[in-house]
Amino acid sequence: MNLSKIFDPDLIKIDLKAATKDEAIRQLALVFCGKYPDKNSDEIISAVYERERLGNTSMGRGVAFPHARTDIVTGLYVVLGIFPEGVFADTPDNKPLQLVILLLTPRNISKAYLQSLSGLANFARRPDTLPRLLAAKSPKEVLDIIHNTDINIERDLIVGDVMTSEPPTITPDKTIKEAVNLIFKYKISGLPVVDNSGRLLGEVSESALLKYALPRYEEFLTKRTNQPNIDSLEEILKKSQTVKVGEILVTDPITVSVDTPLTEAASLLLKQNAERLMVVSENKLIGVITKTDIVSKIIRG
Repeated sequence: MNLSKIFDPDLIKIDLKAATKDEAIRQLALVFCGKYPDKNSDEIISAVYERERLGNTSMGRGVAFPHARTDIVTGLYVVLGIFPEGVFADTPDNKPLQLVILLLTPRNISKAYLQSLSGLANFARRPDTLPRLLAAKSPKEVLDIIHNTDINIERDLIVGDVMTSEPPTITPDKTIKEAVNLIFKYKISGLPVVDNSGRLLGEVSESALLKYALPRYEEFLTKRTNQPNIDSLEEILKKSQTVKVGEILVTDPITVSVDTPLTEAASLLLKQNAERLMVVSENKLIGVITKTDIVSKIIRG
């Protein structure tokens, strides 16, 4: 099914104004309730705000996908709003929002919801998307633009539907200290290691850090009377300010493609007891998928 089929021209507005993202969400909820007056706009807005508190739905590049899985609705609804003057919001690249797409879906159709969200994200990532939509003069023209991208959403769930695109990475010449800082900053358990062209070289994880430090510390405990110069665990870890990531990286991470079935990825994570799978294309990293990605995005939305 072409991505354009999930849109209703009555739920497309091309010249909206809002000062904040919250105001933009409220406007789109009112657009929806204008067509479906039996729905309560306050309940919808509350459900969307609840999801927003769990994580920012702004993807950058002037685009946001606020959404809610709620039994207020019985099917998938998509409300598209174009804000030519921009909307102030907390965005990854600090760019104002100009395209806000509100998704409403019941709790029991997560597959359709994830497929639609993935297709919309694919559409929004294309560099010509926003300029073309901003130039559109009517909802029909917006639909034509979406239709002509030839993005389809009728298929089984794949890794690309739930992976984290453009994850934080590190190069092998950086120090362990820098890796730890990134792990702490992004609240993750490890990092892909790439070269300057984005080619995947391996990964560095909390487990790898401990494996680096503990053997030397155990040797210290066993031979401490004869080896007074061997560092303590604390001293070994402090040396992470000079040890390079390339010295401890795991060079054979488990990789999958963006088209790998989600069930296969989940099986790999469990069978290999892996912390993450690296998503690659032509040996270059394009994303990461974890058990948390699968569970949170399917169950929580």
